[in-house]
Amino acid sequence: MRTVNRRLVLATLAVTLLATTAGCTMLFGGISDETLDESQSYDDLRDREADVAIEVESGSFVSDGEFRAVYDLNDTEDLSLYRSTLYREEPLEVRAVRYWYPNGTELTGSELEVDQDRSSTDIRVPDGNGTLAFTGSASQGRFYLPAYVDGSYEVILPPGYRSTNYLFGSVNPGGHEREVVDDQEHLRWDHVDSSLSIRYYLGRDVFIFAGVVLVVVSVGGAGVAYYYRKVKALEEKRKSMGLDVELEDDSGKGPPPGM
Repeated sequence: MRTVNRRLVLATLAVTLLATTAGCTMLFGGISDETLDESQSYDDLRDREADVAIEVESGSFVSDGEFRAVYDLNDTEDLSLYRSTLYREEPLEVRAVRYWYPNGTELTGSELEVDQDRSSTDIRVPDGNGTLAFTGSASQGRFYLPAYVDGSYEVILPPGYRSTNYLFGSVNPGGHEREVVDDQEHLRWDHVDSSLSIRYYLGRDVFIFAGVVLVVVSVGGAGVAYYYRKVKALEEKRKSMGLDVELEDDSGKGPPPGM
């Protein structure tokens, strides 16, 4: 009887272990080869002079945008890709991963060591002096990304978007250069070793906002002027009817004669 119970307990533990392992595999099973090998072009970013070149593409009201990034690894063989939230670090979801040896030979993402867990997506490359590229998602109007590699950076915003207005835009870290080329704002840093945080806006939105403010101020001013005129008209009417009589202050005077 003890042998049967022992076997039952062992079987239960084995099933539990398998279920737990299967659950973890389903939740953190990594990135599929199809996703890693998606088609994407990085030639324009590889031609940039910065060690890291990133181009942000805008999304819509119902979907996020995306970014393409190219990293000159500068003697770095392992990259841990993550994004920080209020509570913890989460793995960066990447796709269309590419790697180039220093001699230009290209590997797709499925040919690299790519592992993903609860906190990061880890990529190991065969030569730390090569170049790595990948695509990820970007929030509408804001771009945030840790500096996975130290060096010079260039970030290209979507066409028509700007970061210069202090009410709608911001760029961190400071000490950057700004240039607009073909209606795209380019932000450049000589060295970044922390993280990038950029708020940007569509240029025409500033004029729309200014127009709305002007209309609100105009309507409000017209309303104030209208009620002011109504109050003045009422005062004039009271005066014409003899109702605008102020009582004199009799304090300090004695009683009328005979009192």
